[in-house]
Amino acid sequence: MKRSVLSATLGLALAAGLAVLPTTAAAAAAPAAPAAQGYTAATYAGSAAETADNQAFFQAVMASAKAKQAANPGLATVVVTYDASSAPTFRNQISQAAQIWNGSVSNVQLRSGSAADFSYYEGNDSRGSYASTDGHGRGYIFLDYQQNRQYNSVRVTAHETGHVLGLPDHYSGPCSELMSGGGPGTSCTNPYPNSTERSRVNSLWARG
Repeated sequence: MKRSVLSATLGLALAAGLAVLPTTAAAAAAPAAPAAQGYTAATYAGSAAETADNQAFFQAVMASAKAKQAANPGLATVVVTYDASSAPTFRNQISQAAQIWNGSVSNVQLRSGSAADFSYYEGNDSRGSYASTDGHGRGYIFLDYQQNRQYNSVRVTAHETGHVLGLPDHYSGPCSELMSGGGPGTSCTNPYPNSTERSRVNSLWARG
């Protein structure tokens, strides 16, 4: 996927800052590990711009999913389709994250398939994992190798996927809150959204 100057990068799941999607397919191949990095609580600041970008990604994915659903008005649940082919290293984590969300909410479900509403990519980025939209109704999640070794990888993936479903970062939250991301530290391995997060997603995708 080519880099777009219109790209809006979402708040990172477990590290602050901006990042861009790798411009070649080489990102799909696991390169040598980079120098060790520390993602600390001080890293997670967030901003109004990141919050706006989160919302933009969610709206783009929802518009894409609902446009397809309009052709099948009998469907009671909105189906969001993802493509994980460019993140083979994280195939299992992506599948687990989808299962977690599918078991947690009822108004929207995640499915692997063609004509995807968003995609997963992998590679090295000193700023960590993130979710992004190109501003034209397409989105992607980038999973950073080093960060996924330092933090629980399923939590990282489920957190980033939470952005797709409309949830913002809340780094000051406890480990029991999925969208607190890396705020609670590397010892936090919880990959499940709490009741408030589940209710919020169901509310956002209601009347599918």
